Amino acid sequence: MFVDKARITIKAGDGGNGKVSFHREKFVAAGGPDGGDGGKGGDVLFVADTNLSSLIDFKYRKRYAAGRGQDGGSKKCFGKTGEDLLIRVPKGTVVREAGTGRVLADLSGPDPVVVARGGKGGWGNSHFATPTRQIPRFAKGGYPGESYEVELELKLLADVGLVGFPNVGKSSLISVVSAAKPEIAGYHFTTLTPVLGVVKLGPEESFVMADIPGLIEGASEGVGLGHQFLRHVDRCRLIIHILDASGCEGRDPKEDFAIINRELERFDPELAKRPMMVAGNKCDIAAPEQVEELRRYITGLGYPFFAISAAARQGTEELVKAVAQRLQTLPPIREYQPEPPDREKLLAEAKPNQFTVRVEEDVYIVEADWLMRVLGMVDMNDYESLQYFQRVLRLSGIIDRLEEMGIREGDTVSILNFEFEYLR
Repeated sequence: MFVDKARITIKAGDGGNGKVSFHREKFVAAGGPDGGDGGKGGDVLFVADTNLSSLIDFKYRKRYAAGRGQDGGSKKCFGKTGEDLLIRVPKGTVVREAGTGRVLADLSGPDPVVVARGGKGGWGNSHFATPTRQIPRFAKGGYPGESYEVELELKLLADVGLVGFPNVGKSSLISVVSAAKPEIAGYHFTTLTPVLGVVKLGPEESFVMADIPGLIEGASEGVGLGHQFLRHVDRCRLIIHILDASGCEGRDPKEDFAIINRELERFDPELAKRPMMVAGNKCDIAAPEQVEELRRYITGLGYPFFAISAAARQGTEELVKAVAQRLQTLPPIREYQPEPPDREKLLAEAKPNQFTVRVEEDVYIVEADWLMRVLGMVDMNDYESLQYFQRVLRLSGIIDRLEEMGIREGDTVSILNFEFEYLR
């Protein structure tokens, strides 16, 4: 089964928590805090694998997560870094953030690309020792790793794309000029998946050709099968439009040419501007005047025209040589550049101390995800830990907000189900 689009969720590893620990050694009194830092969470990386040709593996598995960083240890030992997760995808896969469509990575090269970064490890209590706070019984929790729901979209890496109506001879042409072996038969939609073939002109001269399944009118709106594969034309440097010059199926090749070009433009206006050559196929069974009429029409529109017969191997060599010469003047295959996140989202992420406060039945309820890490590493039975927690609430603006809402001494405050009385 050929699958060229999938949606999955990726999660980088969370950072390990810092350690609360005190040095203990024989004959060494009051060794002091020696808690180590947590390890960094593992990254999620994508890499192109030339042995893969479909995204079918992602049809059955939807969630991928890297390893969590190890918690810090005693004697100022750092926690182990979480294990990275390497996801292999077919070459040419574009990774986008679901919802926004932002490009995160284009797997067109050989190097792995980090898409989700692991969270930093938290500080151990050794970082919080001061002359006035010599026994800190708290540490920092690890930071969460990045998490995305992403769309994987395979866009074949080909120099030349063959487009046209079903049964015009695209598969026959690619089978003649390359070593590709597509299914060839005398009925429509014989080709159900894109086929790649390497066209060799010499020891060090070649290009990649893609046979795109047949398009019909309305393909850009989901009619027929070709609409699923229009994305594979997107990277092609040159388009070869195959027409049935004989009109043996009762269609007018000139009308076919206009219809397919219109569908390409509707799918992506840039495709209408892509360099194009036109090959009139089945010329061995077409009347000479039909071929000449089609040639005049196509050249009148400004496109090069080649009369060929893929089945009889007539004119294919001239077409291939002309394609190779044209490719030498064209830019390389298109690659997508990663896009930065939305500026407003960046500003929101740059303010980790965001919170909300609401009052329910005379209880002031504070909600803030980042407070989970703070509460998890604070010893509520230790005076210095409580002082640290109170300072976090003050610096984050939570206490100021409570006072603005009219809180009075003795009122109850609830933070992540931890309740306490407010004291000035």
